[in-house]
Amino acid sequence: MLDPGIKLRHLAAFLAVARREGFARAAAELNVSQPAVSKTIRELEELLGLTLIERGPGPFRLTGFGRTFLRHAAISMAALREGVEAVRRAGAPEVATVSVGALPTVSARILPAAVEAFRRQDLAARARVITGPNDYLQAQLRLGAVDMVVGRMGEPDRMAGFAFEHLYSERIVLAVRPGHPLHDDVGPLPRRLSGFPMLLPPPGSIIRPAVDRLLLSLGVSPPEDAVETVSTAFGRGTVATTDAVWIISEGVVAHDVETGALMLLPVDTGDTLGPVGLTTRVDVALSIPGEALAGEIRAVAARYRLGRP
Repeated sequence: MLDPGIKLRHLAAFLAVARREGFARAAAELNVSQPAVSKTIRELEELLGLTLIERGPGPFRLTGFGRTFLRHAAISMAALREGVEAVRRAGAPEVATVSVGALPTVSARILPAAVEAFRRQDLAARARVITGPNDYLQAQLRLGAVDMVVGRMGEPDRMAGFAFEHLYSERIVLAVRPGHPLHDDVGPLPRRLSGFPMLLPPPGSIIRPAVDRLLLSLGVSPPEDAVETVSTAFGRGTVATTDAVWIISEGVVAHDVETGALMLLPVDTGDTLGPVGLTTRVDVALSIPGEALAGEIRAVAARYRLGRP
Protein backbone atom coordinates (compact mmCIF):
# COMPACT_ATOMS: atom_id res chain seq x y z
CA MET A 1 0.00 0.00 0.00
CA LEU A 2 1.17 3.52 -0.80
CA ASP A 3 1.77 5.54 2.36
CA PRO A 4 -1.21 7.95 2.51
CA GLY A 5 1.12 10.60 3.88
CA ILE A 6 2.88 10.95 0.53
CA LYS A 7 1.16 13.75 -1.35
CA LEU A 8 1.48 15.12 -4.85
CA ARG A 9 3.29 18.15 -3.43
CA HIS A 10 6.04 15.85 -2.15
CA LEU A 11 6.54 14.32 -5.59
CA ALA A 12 6.34 17.69 -7.37
CA ALA A 13 8.95 19.20 -5.05
CA PHE A 14 11.30 16.21 -5.38
CA LEU A 15 11.04 16.18 -9.18
CA ALA A 16 11.68 19.94 -9.35
CA VAL A 17 14.76 19.66 -7.09
CA ALA A 18 16.12 16.76 -9.18
CA ARG A 19 15.40 18.56 -12.45
CA ARG A 20 16.90 21.86 -11.35
CA GLU A 21 19.70 20.22 -9.33
CA GLY A 22 19.19 22.43 -6.31
CA PHE A 23 16.67 23.67 -3.76
CA ALA A 24 16.87 27.36 -4.68
CA ARG A 25 16.23 26.81 -8.38
CA ALA A 26 13.41 24.38 -7.60
CA ALA A 27 11.83 26.92 -5.27
CA ALA A 28 11.93 29.53 -8.04
CA GLU A 29 10.31 27.12 -10.47
CA LEU A 30 7.56 26.20 -7.98
CA ASN A 31 7.14 29.83 -6.89
CA VAL A 32 7.61 28.98 -3.21
CA SER A 33 10.36 29.69 -0.67
CA GLN A 34 13.49 27.57 -0.45
CA PRO A 35 12.77 26.60 3.20
CA ALA A 36 9.36 25.33 2.08
CA VAL A 37 10.98 23.10 -0.54
CA SER A 38 13.55 21.82 1.96
CA LYS A 39 10.81 21.05 4.48
CA THR A 40 8.77 19.17 1.88
CA ILE A 41 11.77 17.05 0.88
CA ARG A 42 12.53 16.26 4.54
CA GLU A 43 8.90 15.18 5.02
CA LEU A 44 9.17 12.88 2.00
CA GLU A 45 12.41 11.34 3.28
CA GLU A 46 10.85 10.76 6.71
CA LEU A 47 7.81 9.09 5.14
CA LEU A 48 10.07 6.83 3.08
CA GLY A 49 12.59 6.28 5.86
CA LEU A 50 15.39 6.95 3.34
CA THR A 51 17.74 9.75 2.33
CA LEU A 52 17.10 10.85 -1.24
CA ILE A 53 19.49 13.80 -1.60
CA GLU A 54 23.06 14.06 -0.38
CA ARG A 55 23.66 17.07 1.88
CA GLY A 56 26.91 18.89 2.37
CA PRO A 57 29.50 20.67 0.25
CA GLY A 58 30.07 19.76 -3.36
CA PRO A 59 27.80 19.47 -6.39
CA PHE A 60 24.18 18.40 -6.12
CA ARG A 61 23.77 14.62 -6.05
CA LEU A 62 20.94 12.19 -5.51
CA THR A 63 21.62 9.13 -3.41
CA GLY A 64 21.14 5.69 -4.93
CA PHE A 65 17.69 5.60 -3.35
CA GLY A 66 17.03 9.05 -4.80
CA ARG A 67 17.92 7.98 -8.34
CA THR A 68 15.65 4.94 -8.07
CA PHE A 69 12.79 6.98 -6.62
CA LEU A 70 13.26 9.66 -9.32
CA ARG A 71 12.72 7.17 -12.11
CA HIS A 72 9.50 5.81 -10.64
CA ALA A 73 8.19 9.16 -9.42
CA ALA A 74 8.67 10.70 -12.86
CA ILE A 75 6.82 7.85 -14.55
CA SER A 76 4.01 8.02 -11.98
CA MET A 77 3.54 11.77 -12.35
CA ALA A 78 3.60 11.52 -16.13
CA ALA A 79 1.01 8.71 -16.05
CA LEU A 80 -1.19 10.72 -13.72
CA ARG A 81 -0.97 13.81 -15.93
CA GLU A 82 -1.80 11.72 -18.97
CA GLY A 83 -4.77 10.18 -17.18
CA VAL A 84 -6.11 13.58 -16.15
CA GLU A 85 -5.68 14.92 -19.68
CA ALA A 86 -7.35 11.83 -21.15
CA VAL A 87 -10.39 12.31 -18.92
CA ARG A 88 -10.60 16.00 -19.77
CA ARG A 89 -10.41 15.22 -23.47
CA ALA A 90 -13.03 12.48 -23.27
CA GLY A 91 -15.91 14.85 -23.95
CA ALA A 92 -14.12 16.68 -26.75
CA PRO A 93 -11.19 14.66 -28.14
CA GLU A 94 -8.28 16.67 -29.49
CA VAL A 95 -5.35 15.64 -31.61
CA ALA A 96 -2.23 15.29 -29.45
CA THR A 97 1.07 16.75 -30.61
CA VAL A 98 4.45 15.07 -30.21
CA SER A 99 7.30 17.55 -30.58
CA VAL A 100 10.72 16.29 -31.58
CA GLY A 101 13.83 18.41 -31.88
CA ALA A 102 16.24 17.23 -34.55
CA LEU A 103 19.61 18.26 -35.89
CA PRO A 104 19.68 18.75 -39.69
CA THR A 105 21.44 15.41 -40.16
CA VAL A 106 18.54 13.55 -38.53
CA SER A 107 15.75 15.63 -40.03
CA ALA A 108 17.11 14.74 -43.47
CA ARG A 109 18.02 11.10 -42.95
CA ILE A 110 15.92 9.50 -40.21
CA LEU A 111 12.82 11.54 -39.45
CA PRO A 112 10.97 11.53 -42.80
CA ALA A 113 10.50 7.74 -42.76
CA ALA A 114 9.91 7.65 -38.99
CA VAL A 115 7.26 10.37 -39.06
CA GLU A 116 5.50 8.73 -42.02
CA ALA A 117 5.36 5.40 -40.18
CA PHE A 118 4.10 7.20 -37.06
CA ARG A 119 1.38 8.95 -39.09
CA ARG A 120 0.16 5.61 -40.40
CA GLN A 121 -0.44 4.34 -36.86
CA ASP A 122 -3.58 6.49 -36.72
CA LEU A 123 -3.10 7.48 -33.08
CA ALA A 124 -5.03 10.75 -33.31
CA ALA A 125 -1.69 12.49 -32.85
CA ARG A 126 0.48 14.71 -35.00
CA ALA A 127 4.25 15.08 -35.11
CA ARG A 128 5.92 18.46 -34.84
CA VAL A 129 9.57 18.63 -35.98
CA ILE A 130 11.78 21.48 -34.77
CA THR A 131 15.30 21.87 -36.12
CA GLY A 132 18.22 23.92 -34.89
CA PRO A 133 21.64 23.68 -33.23
CA ASN A 134 22.12 21.15 -30.48
CA ASP A 135 22.35 23.67 -27.59
CA TYR A 136 19.06 25.26 -28.64
CA LEU A 137 17.28 21.92 -28.93
CA GLN A 138 18.53 20.73 -25.53
CA ALA A 139 17.37 24.00 -23.98
CA GLN A 140 13.94 23.42 -25.52
CA LEU A 141 13.91 19.89 -24.11
CA ARG A 142 14.83 21.11 -20.63
CA LEU A 143 11.99 23.63 -20.78
CA GLY A 144 9.53 20.98 -21.97
CA ALA A 145 8.96 22.69 -25.33
CA VAL A 146 9.94 19.46 -27.11
CA ASP A 147 9.37 15.89 -25.96
CA MET A 148 12.64 14.46 -27.27
CA VAL A 149 15.74 15.42 -29.23
CA VAL A 150 17.36 13.28 -31.89
CA GLY A 151 20.96 14.15 -32.69
CA ARG A 152 24.53 13.87 -31.52
CA MET A 153 25.17 13.40 -27.82
CA GLY A 154 25.84 16.67 -26.02
CA GLU A 155 28.85 17.45 -23.87
CA PRO A 156 28.77 15.50 -20.58
CA ASP A 157 28.45 18.63 -18.44
CA ARG A 158 25.27 19.57 -20.33
CA MET A 159 23.58 16.17 -20.09
CA ALA A 160 22.52 16.45 -16.44
CA GLY A 161 18.87 15.46 -16.15
CA PHE A 162 18.87 13.85 -19.59
CA ALA A 163 18.95 10.23 -20.74
CA PHE A 164 20.75 9.42 -24.00
CA GLU A 165 19.92 6.30 -26.04
CA HIS A 166 22.50 5.55 -28.72
CA LEU A 167 20.97 4.78 -32.12
CA TYR A 168 23.88 4.79 -34.57
CA SER A 169 27.20 6.51 -35.28
CA GLU A 170 27.89 9.04 -37.99
CA ARG A 171 31.00 10.58 -39.52
CA ILE A 172 31.80 13.99 -40.94
CA VAL A 173 32.29 14.26 -44.70
CA LEU A 174 33.56 16.76 -47.28
CA ALA A 175 30.88 17.31 -49.91
CA VAL A 176 31.29 19.08 -53.26
CA ARG A 177 29.38 19.44 -56.53
CA PRO A 178 29.86 16.90 -59.34
CA GLY A 179 32.77 17.90 -61.52
CA HIS A 180 34.54 19.76 -58.75
CA PRO A 181 38.25 20.41 -59.50
CA LEU A 182 39.32 18.39 -56.43
CA HIS A 183 37.94 15.26 -58.09
CA ASP A 184 40.57 15.31 -60.82
CA ASP A 185 43.11 13.34 -58.70
CA VAL A 186 45.92 15.78 -59.53
CA GLY A 187 48.19 16.36 -56.53
CA PRO A 188 47.71 15.61 -52.83
CA LEU A 189 44.16 16.43 -51.81
CA PRO A 190 44.83 17.96 -48.35
CA ARG A 191 47.39 20.40 -49.75
CA ARG A 192 44.99 21.56 -52.46
CA LEU A 193 42.00 21.78 -50.11
CA SER A 194 43.12 25.10 -48.63
CA GLY A 195 42.71 26.84 -51.97
CA PHE A 196 38.94 26.45 -52.06
CA PRO A 197 36.09 28.16 -50.20
CA MET A 198 34.66 26.22 -47.25
CA LEU A 199 31.34 25.91 -45.48
CA LEU A 200 31.79 25.00 -41.81
CA PRO A 201 29.48 24.44 -38.85
CA PRO A 202 29.62 27.51 -36.58
CA PRO A 203 31.51 27.62 -33.27
CA GLY A 204 29.38 26.13 -30.52
CA SER A 205 27.78 23.57 -32.83
CA ILE A 206 28.04 19.98 -31.67
CA ILE A 207 30.34 18.87 -34.52
CA ARG A 208 32.60 21.92 -34.79
CA PRO A 209 35.31 20.49 -32.47
CA ALA A 210 35.43 17.32 -34.59
CA VAL A 211 35.69 19.41 -37.77
CA ASP A 212 38.55 21.44 -36.30
CA ARG A 213 40.39 18.26 -35.32
CA LEU A 214 39.87 16.82 -38.79
CA LEU A 215 41.30 19.89 -40.52
CA LEU A 216 44.23 19.93 -38.10
CA SER A 217 44.99 16.28 -38.86
CA LEU A 218 44.96 17.11 -42.59
CA GLY A 219 47.29 20.05 -42.06
CA VAL A 220 44.64 22.41 -43.41
CA SER A 221 43.77 25.82 -42.03
CA PRO A 222 40.24 27.07 -42.77
CA PRO A 223 40.28 30.11 -45.06
CA GLU A 224 39.61 33.42 -43.36
CA ASP A 225 36.51 33.89 -45.50
CA ALA A 226 35.06 30.46 -44.60
CA VAL A 227 31.27 30.66 -44.26
CA GLU A 228 29.79 29.28 -41.04
CA THR A 229 26.23 27.99 -41.25
CA VAL A 230 23.78 25.37 -40.00
CA SER A 231 21.38 25.97 -42.91
CA THR A 232 21.10 22.91 -45.12
CA ALA A 233 19.27 24.88 -47.83
CA PHE A 234 22.06 27.45 -47.94
CA GLY A 235 24.72 24.74 -47.94
CA ARG A 236 23.14 22.85 -50.83
CA GLY A 237 22.62 26.01 -52.86
CA THR A 238 26.16 27.25 -52.31
CA VAL A 239 27.89 23.96 -53.06
CA ALA A 240 25.76 23.34 -56.15
CA THR A 241 26.75 26.68 -57.70
CA THR A 242 30.34 27.23 -56.49
CA ASP A 243 33.56 25.34 -55.83
CA ALA A 244 32.99 25.47 -52.06
CA VAL A 245 33.74 22.41 -49.93
CA TRP A 246 30.98 21.67 -47.41
CA ILE A 247 32.24 19.97 -44.24
CA ILE A 248 29.18 18.51 -42.58
CA SER A 249 27.66 15.42 -40.97
CA GLU A 250 27.13 12.65 -43.49
CA GLY A 251 23.41 12.38 -42.83
CA VAL A 252 22.76 15.92 -44.02
CA VAL A 253 23.99 15.15 -47.54
CA ALA A 254 23.33 11.39 -47.72
CA HIS A 255 20.32 11.74 -50.04
CA ASP A 256 22.13 14.26 -52.26
CA VAL A 257 25.05 11.84 -52.62
CA GLU A 258 22.72 8.93 -53.39
CA THR A 259 21.01 10.91 -56.16
CA GLY A 260 24.29 12.26 -57.56
CA ALA A 261 23.56 15.88 -56.68
CA LEU A 262 26.69 15.99 -54.51
CA MET A 263 29.90 13.98 -54.27
CA LEU A 264 32.16 13.18 -51.33
CA LEU A 265 35.87 13.89 -51.44
CA PRO A 266 38.03 10.78 -50.81
CA VAL A 267 39.22 11.83 -47.36
CA ASP A 268 39.45 9.36 -44.48
CA THR A 269 37.17 10.80 -41.79
CA GLY A 270 36.71 7.65 -39.74
CA ASP A 271 38.07 9.36 -36.62
CA THR A 272 35.12 11.78 -36.69
CA LEU A 273 32.53 9.09 -35.96
CA GLY A 274 30.21 10.30 -33.22
CA PRO A 275 27.14 8.84 -31.49
CA VAL A 276 23.69 9.90 -32.68
CA GLY A 277 20.79 9.07 -30.44
CA LEU A 278 17.57 9.90 -28.66
CA THR A 279 17.74 12.33 -25.73
CA THR A 280 14.87 12.58 -23.26
CA ARG A 281 14.34 14.04 -19.80
CA VAL A 282 14.80 11.57 -16.94
CA ASP A 283 12.02 13.17 -14.92
CA VAL A 284 9.31 13.08 -17.60
CA ALA A 285 8.06 9.92 -19.27
CA LEU A 286 7.04 10.06 -22.92
CA SER A 287 3.33 9.96 -23.69
CA ILE A 288 1.86 7.00 -25.56
CA PRO A 289 2.12 8.87 -28.93
CA GLY A 290 5.62 9.98 -27.92
CA GLU A 291 6.68 6.40 -27.29
CA ALA A 292 5.18 5.42 -30.64
CA LEU A 293 7.21 8.04 -32.51
CA ALA A 294 10.35 7.12 -30.56
CA GLY A 295 9.80 3.50 -31.58
CA GLU A 296 9.59 4.44 -35.26
CA ILE A 297 12.77 6.51 -34.93
CA ARG A 298 14.56 3.50 -33.41
CA ALA A 299 13.34 1.25 -36.24
CA VAL A 300 14.51 3.58 -39.01
CA ALA A 301 17.85 4.17 -37.26
CA ALA A 302 18.35 0.41 -36.96
CA ARG A 303 17.92 0.02 -40.72
CA TYR A 304 20.55 2.68 -41.37
CA ARG A 305 22.86 1.04 -38.86
CA LEU A 306 22.51 -2.25 -40.72
CA GLY A 307 22.99 -0.59 -44.11
CA ARG A 308 19.35 -0.91 -45.19
CA PRO A 309 18.01 2.68 -45.59
